[in-house]
Amino acid sequence: MDDQTRIEIEAAAFRRLRQHLIEERPDVQNIDLMNLAGFCRNCLSRWYQEAAAERGVTLSKDEAREVYYGEPYDVWREKHQSEASPEAQAAFAARPPEG
Repeated sequence: MDDQTRIEIEAAAFRRLRQHLIEERPDVQNIDLMNLAGFCRNCLSRWYQEAAAERGVTLSKDEAREVYYGEPYDVWREKHQSEASPEAQAAFAARPPEG
């Protein structure tokens, strides 16, 4: 497989993951993703921001989140996120630090 094809496949897989998390499963809470997988939608938007920066494109955290979420983060959060349960908060607090 040539590099361009690999890049296109990786980009398509990222877009599909984004679609799944944003459009098909907005009910899954970010804290639950963090507790289970060690990353969430906000991590993906941060990775997008970092990839842009590596290519000389400056995006603020809010701009990267809006690109990822398809609308301002606060709007998406109001529509889809709920207060984390005490159990989810405790699990998050007990996670090993990222390194």
